[in-house]
Order: sequence, then structure tokens, then C-alpha cells
Amino acid sequence: MPTPAPAMPPLPQDVEQFLTWMTDQKGFSPATISAYRTDLLQFEEWLHREQHSLARPGELEKYHFQDYSAHLFHEGQARSSIGRKLSALRSLFRYLMKMKKIDKNPAKLVRNPKRELRHPTALNVDQMFTLLDEASVESGGAAGLDGSRQAEQTVTDREHAGHTRDLALAELLYGSGLRISEALDLDVDDVDPASGFIRVIGKGSKERIAPLSDTSVRALFLWLRVRALIAPPAEKALFVGNRGKRLNRRQAARILDEIRKSAGLPQHLSPHTLRHTFATHMLENGADMRSVQELLGHASLSTTQRYTHITLDHLMRVYDKAHPRSSVRGKGGEEGEDV
Repeated sequence: MPTPAPAMPPLPQDVEQFLTWMTDQKGFSPATISAYRTDLLQFEEWLHREQHSLARPGELEKYHFQDYSAHLFHEGQARSSIGRKLSALRSLFRYLMKMKKIDKNPAKLVRNPKRELRHPTALNVDQMFTLLDEASVESGGAAGLDGSRQAEQTVTDREHAGHTRDLALAELLYGSGLRISEALDLDVDDVDPASGFIRVIGKGSKERIAPLSDTSVRALFLWLRVRALIAPPAEKALFVGNRGKRLNRRQAARILDEIRKSAGLPQHLSPHTLRHTFATHMLENGADMRSVQELLGHASLSTTQRYTHITLDHLMRVYDKAHPRSSVRGKGGEEGEDV
């Protein structure tokens, strides 16, 4: 008869009090508390195998947490998951210090494992144009509206005005490569579409000039014509939500994902995807790295170089298709071997 697996040890009273404190004093959601409980139970189980326990936190040293992190890594857990578990432990030990349950905090200097470098994702040109075409179709009903006649407008008119805003936002993010925070921080007075560019305040309060595409100019003109249908007179924000206040990141993400669904595009799309796509398409079409760095507002060229892996794939496809010797290589088989 097989020996049953040992039961997972219960959490000590101090740890349970920590979870209660996180709920009552910090307002953490039940889902977050449940995740913390699971992470702490797993650590306690590992400690038991090492002849230790969270019931005796004063016995633990920094190397215990480092060994646990290594254990999780060898189990094949993602670095992001390991980082979350270590974060729960750091929170617990800060609490134990606060409550004077321990004299030193061995978890304080434990660092999360370096996260894998995730290269930016980008839409291809056909997908990007499909997205913008869908946004343009949605906004079509607003073209004949006039925001100065706000009292006469219907709910449908305001909906069309909202779609016009959505198009202007999408065109601006892709056409100028703005960060979503930069676009949402713009005020009406910051924008003069006729000039062909906008002044953007980027990271570190650094100002840069961002060119506007022709389609961005048209979309912004249309939006400014109907903006008063949604925005109250005193509101300075260029992009406002349906209640008339400055658009926030969550609303912007929802807007773009709705356009994505309507366009039938399969992959998840965030505002940052359009910035990635701007950079990728610029590099694929011959823009030099330094210029793209300036357009994106990157302080370091190494940040911009993250996009080169995408364009390298594109260049290899072009090379394989266009170069005579590559076309022989690409065929494989006897032809390639006889040359």
C-alpha cells in the first residue's frame, strides 16, 4: 500500500495574522491574499524539508531565500512567478520587522531573478492598415458633425464622435510612435495639426518634436471638430473619455482592443503595440537607428536596438527572395549542393 504524501504544514499564527493585516489594513483583494497564502504555504513546505519553519523566522538567513529561489528555478518555474513568490516573502518579513517579531530582515536584500528580455511585438503592415481602416469605418458617421451645435446632437452623434477620437488616437500612436502616456498627457493647446508636428513631453520631462503623418493630421482635424460633443468647455485634455474627462490608460487599451476585435485581428493589442509597430516599420523601410531613437524619445540607443531582431527577420526574408545566391540556397536539395 503506497505511503500517503505528507500533509502540507499549516501556516504559523504570525503568518495568518500577516494575511489578515494585508486584508484589513492594506485592502488587498481576496484573489491577491489567496495567491500570497499559496506562495507562503509552498515556502513553508520547502522549509520543513530543510528542517526550518516560518514559526521560527529568526533562524532564517539570506541564503535560505536564495536557495529557495534556486529550487524554484530548477523546478522550471517562470522567473516572473519566482519574483512574485519572493515579493510575498519580502512583504511578510517587513511585517514581522514592523511588529518586532524579528530583529533583522534576511529577505530584505534578496533580489528577484532577472526577467527574460521580451522583444517587442509588432503588427505587420497589412494588419496595421486593417486596424486603421476599421477605426476609420467606425468614425465615418462623425465627419459631418459640428461640435458647436452640441445641444442638437443625439446619443448616436456622440458615439460617432467617440469613434473619431479612437481613430485619432490610433493614428497618432502609430503615425508618431508616441508612448501612451505622452498621447494622453496632450492638451488641445499642444496640438496644431496644420503644422505637421507636435511637441511631446517624454520621460524625464524631455521635450521632443514628433512628426505627424498625413492620415494623423486628417484624423486630428476631424476629432477637434467634434470633440466638444464629449468634452466640457473647461476640459484641456486632447483625448477625453465618454464622460468628458481625460482619457486614462485603461480606457485607451480597451478602445484599441475593441477596434482590434472588430477588425478580426487575432493577437492581443495594447497601446504600446502601436509604438512597437511604428519603430519596426520605420526600420524595415530604411530609417537609420539614430533617427528612430530620436523619434521614439529613447535616451539610449540600446533600447532602440531591441527592435532590430524583428527587422532582421524581415531583412532575411527579403534577402532570401531577392539575392540570386540565396535563392539557390533556399531551394535546398540537389540544386543547392551542385553549385
